Amino acid sequence: MATPNNSGHDNAPPVNGPRRLQLSRLRQRLLALVIAGVGSAAASIISYASAIYAAANPEPIRQLAIGEELDTGLWHVVFADARLADRPPTGFKPSQPKTFVTVAFRITNQSASSAYVSRNLLQTDPQMPPPTLYLARDNWIASPINPGMPEDLIAVWELEDGQPAPEQLRIHVGSQIYKKRDNLYGASSWLDRDPVAVISLPLSQPLSKPLSKPLSMPVSQEPAKQ
Repeated sequence: MATPNNSGHDNAPPVNGPRRLQLSRLRQRLLALVIAGVGSAAASIISYASAIYAAANPEPIRQLAIGEELDTGLWHVVFADARLADRPPTGFKPSQPKTFVTVAFRITNQSASSAYVSRNLLQTDPQMPPPTLYLARDNWIASPINPGMPEDLIAVWELEDGQPAPEQLRIHVGSQIYKKRDNLYGASSWLDRDPVAVISLPLSQPLSKPLSKPLSMPVSQEPAKQ
């Protein structure tokens, strides 16, 4: 039995060298965990605050002009004009009078493979349903756009019965981001993102024939993106 000391407590055994080293390492690990936890919490707070600030103070969106080239990520886009028509680019006049809003633009696929143009690329303000896209060279529904080959397209919106035709069309142009491995299928793909530019196009008077004349402005060629 241990001999009681003057304070009335048992004498504690002395801490030897190896145990002192273990305690020192344990304190160092605990301190490192505390510092890492504080750093992680601070980083989360800063990230959250930055997201709130960015949402409250968005960068001004680019104002695009006719003939000005826009890089959206997957596409290069150049707008030509906007018009009203009484029939779609196919040339078939509806049995009942209709009004179509048509926008002519040139688009170039910057990727390494053929791709469809997303119907979310052009979003009107005020919002209308997504447009139908036609190839201007054959006045038919657009097929996949080949890489590096500029194509003249026509976006067409059909106005509802009784809906007045606007004097100008305001369009938000969406963007895309390339992901080597998406979260759903684990495959590479281009994903739609927020608009990067807006353009206001004045609308000319109704046409008696569909808009199908190819654009005249050139589109610069750049190396294809992966």
